[in-house]
Amino acid sequence: MNPLETIRLAFAALAANKLRSALTMLGISVGIFTVIGVMTVISGIRTSFETSMSVLGANTFQLDKAPALSFSRADRSRFANRPDIDYAQAQRLKGLLAGAGDVCLKISRGGATAAYLDRKTNPTVNLVGSDENYAASQSYDLAGGRNLDPGDVELGRAVCVLGAEVASSLFPGETAQGQTVRVDGQNYTVVGTLAAKGASFGASQDNFVLTPLTRWLQIYGRAGRSIKITVQAPDVPALEAAQEQAVGAMRLVRGLQPEDANDFEVSTNDSIIAAFDQIARGLAMGSLIISAIALVASGVGVMNIMLVSVTERTREIGIRKSIGARRRNILVQFLLEAVALSLFGGVAGVAAGVAGGNLGAVFFNLAVTFPWFWAAMGLIVCGGIGVTFGLYPAWKAASLDPIEALRHE
Repeated sequence: MNPLETIRLAFAALAANKLRSALTMLGISVGIFTVIGVMTVISGIRTSFETSMSVLGANTFQLDKAPALSFSRADRSRFANRPDIDYAQAQRLKGLLAGAGDVCLKISRGGATAAYLDRKTNPTVNLVGSDENYAASQSYDLAGGRNLDPGDVELGRAVCVLGAEVASSLFPGETAQGQTVRVDGQNYTVVGTLAAKGASFGASQDNFVLTPLTRWLQIYGRAGRSIKITVQAPDVPALEAAQEQAVGAMRLVRGLQPEDANDFEVSTNDSIIAAFDQIARGLAMGSLIISAIALVASGVGVMNIMLVSVTERTREIGIRKSIGARRRNILVQFLLEAVALSLFGGVAGVAAGVAGGNLGAVFFNLAVTFPWFWAAMGLIVCGGIGVTFGLYPAWKAASLDPIEALRHE
């Protein structure tokens, strides 16, 4: 028998038992679907996350009382007990870092409604209190009017700059500058509008109203408010020096002694991405464990199905051996059947996992990706399962005595 004939016979045997083959492949598909689906979603989140981080610039870092990412309940409780970065501390730090780069102070409050005449937004507007450096630090371009200026912040003027989504809702086809809008029960004069940035992680980046930080604090109070600080160094080479200067200045502002640990966090784009990667690795490990259990169970199913196939085809094996088929021909045929079952199931699982993962990515406005590495690894693992769990049935078929096999009914 030539190799092509062996392959043809293997596929013909699978086609003759379509339901059994399909159910066996389904088990493999479920295991592969789990890991590929999770890895596709993680890849999409990571791509979108890196894109959103890159918008802030490689020469930017943030100071806050808590890390940018924290999923541990114990850590969140510990960080929550740290003293807030109040406005006086933030202002003093901004003065100390005057030569290190542009410093942006920010605080925000969600769930606000913006209104103009009879037009009103949904109660999902984010009211941001910041300073003249907000647009630059967050990479927003001015679409019309002007940005906040230091005088607005110093005097706490009731002015605002509208995000693109709010501006289009309240002023469709109209000029917003000079108009008075009402946000969360307070009146503001619009001095400018920002260009649209689109959505990130399923949330709009343009659904906000920007007002001077001092005005924000006048309305909502200063107690229990912690201000986030973004520092933009002149360039990437100056980033490390700016960070060291910022840490020293922040320790001075917070009144820490040399032996005291920092009661604040410094986060760069790289550190935030590294924290995300650590979380993603945990999710990936969990999905791999679940998939491994499912694949082992599916492998046992493949072996059982192949043993049943050997029993059903004992007389066929005897006939083939009696007319000259060698042991290795029988071994290869049954091994190919097991590998084909596993690989077909693996291909279906990869396709379903990629499709499902990317459907989730589209729903949440994440990047659409194809996890080539994990897809290749999934198919390799499926091939290994076919060989591992198909070897014993194939060996059993190849070891049958042709005389005894011919007598089998």
